[in-house]
Formats: sequence, C-alpha cells, structure tokens
Amino acid sequence: MSDEITLPDPSRQLAFHELLAGARKTVLKDALRSAVKAVDPETISAELGEYAPRAARTILASAGIRDEEVFPVPSVLRKTPTLVGYYRLLLGASQKQFYASGTGTGPLKAMEERDSISPKADAILGAFCRAMCSALAALIEQLSPSVTQRDIEELPLLTLGSQFQGSNNNKIGQIATEKVFIAIKEIVSDHITQDGKQEIAVENSAGRGVKIVLAADPDVRIEEEFDDGRHRPLVAMEIKGGTDRSNAHNRVGEAEKSHQKAGSLGFRDCWTIIAKGGLDLGVLESESPTTNSWFDAAQILGREGPDWDEFRSRLIGSVGIPG
Repeated sequence: MSDEITLPDPSRQLAFHELLAGARKTVLKDALRSAVKAVDPETISAELGEYAPRAARTILASAGIRDEEVFPVPSVLRKTPTLVGYYRLLLGASQKQFYASGTGTGPLKAMEERDSISPKADAILGAFCRAMCSALAALIEQLSPSVTQRDIEELPLLTLGSQFQGSNNNKIGQIATEKVFIAIKEIVSDHITQDGKQEIAVENSAGRGVKIVLAADPDVRIEEEFDDGRHRPLVAMEIKGGTDRSNAHNRVGEAEKSHQKAGSLGFRDCWTIIAKGGLDLGVLESESPTTNSWFDAAQILGREGPDWDEFRSRLIGSVGIPG
C-alpha cells in the first residue's frame, strides 16, 4: 500500500479568486458601497420609504444593517446597473432562474452582465424594485435566528460559488473578458457619448471620437475616429482568463497570434491581461514579443495594485482624456 498523497492543484480556486476580485466591484458589497456614496441620500431614503416594507426595515435597524444593503432602489441601480446581480445573489437565485422567460426580468440581464441600462430596463425598474423588496423582506422576516450583518455578507457567496462552479474554462475566460470591459468603462465613464452592448464611444480632449469595442481578435480594440471617416488604431487588448499554469503558455501563444493580426491592421500598442502569479515574465515576453505591456488579470478585475494603477494611467493616456 502506498502512503503517497496526491491532492488537486489550486488552479481552479485561483480562477475563482480572479472572478471574485471582479465580482467585488460589480455584484458584491464593494460595488454597493461605492454606488450609495455617489447617490443623494435623501433620494435613497425617499425611495426606500416607497418600496421597502416597514416591518423588514425595523428588523434591519435592530440588527444595525442599512436598508439599501438588502433593498434595491432605482437611483442606486441606475448609478451602478450591475448591482441587480447583488440583490439577485442575496435572494439566492441563479441567473438561469432569475432571468427565465416569464419572470419579466429579461431586460435587466444586461444591467448585471454589461453594466448597461436600456430604456426598456429603465422603464421597469420601479416594478422590479417593488417585487424584489417584497421577496427580500420575506427572506429577512423568516430568517432564524434573526438576520445579522454576517448573513448579508455571506449569503450571496453561496449562490456566487455555485455560479463559478458551473463555469467551464471557456466560460471563465468569457466572464473575465466581460468584467475587464466593465472596468474599462468605469475608467472612461465621464466621457462616454454612446453606450452600446459591446461598444462604447468616448470624446477625447481633442474633441475626436474614440471607439472601445469588445469583440474577438483582439478581445478589446480602441480606435480614434476622424471627421473624414478614417480610423486610427490605438490599442489592441488580449484578455486571458483562467489561472492554470500548465496551460498558461498556450494562452500566451493565443494572445501572440491575435496581436500579430492586430499589428497587420495597424495596432502598435498591444496589451495582454493574464494571471501573472507564479509565471516568469521573461518567458512570457519571449513567447509573445508583440505584447508591449503585461497586466495581471486579478488586479485589473479587482481595481487594485500596481498593475491596475498602470493600466488605468495607460488607458487614460491612450484614449486621450483628462487623468
């Protein structure tokens, strides 16, 4: 009998951490806190009085929990549309269940996934908040023992964990790409002139339009537009989600192929966003010589760290907006 012990490697948990870093800024408490700070407190208070049941609010007050941590209101969701996901997770509903046909919530899915609110979604926000407040009030009133701050922080993680667990490697990469696009959108938010499903338009300091497009080959491209219809390629980005070190070199190879194609289209600034932890940057640079800048995916998704600071600074400079 062998006494050798073999355990799974941590690559899947590292991938979950990468996604968790992004979730904190879109569908968890950090995102809510930032949105609430940016909205007039009197507006929030008035809306809570309209939508949130009084009995459940009394329970929250006794537990020292702010009402908006449990009950959605239109002003907060308009400020940060991804927070639809925060309240969905608190309710314990999967995306498939929550956005199923017949629920009436279909128009809100883009709010959670793309931080984008359509006129159709905006028109049903009041009805959504009323229904959601009623459902969440039932949760608060039936919890036993009575609700605590820890419950509000941890209950969403149970559903989020299941959501991550159901993601295969391709889906993890897709989620990472979408969340990076949301981070980019946040950086340029004050200068957006058009907000589309996979494309945003920005006006730079020179008065020219800049398009930021979520696509493929490259994953994100940034181009400046001129009055005569010409486009000047600025930045091509490849986003490689996932943290399996054994497959990292394949992901870098894919990024290099895309950057070579981008180079032939006139892009001279090629960025690769990848999980850098445990990898030799020198080896990565040799495998993708076309990449001019490397950024750690978890730092970009988490909006924190030197790579995030550099990414934000470089993006502002490339687009040509005030820092």
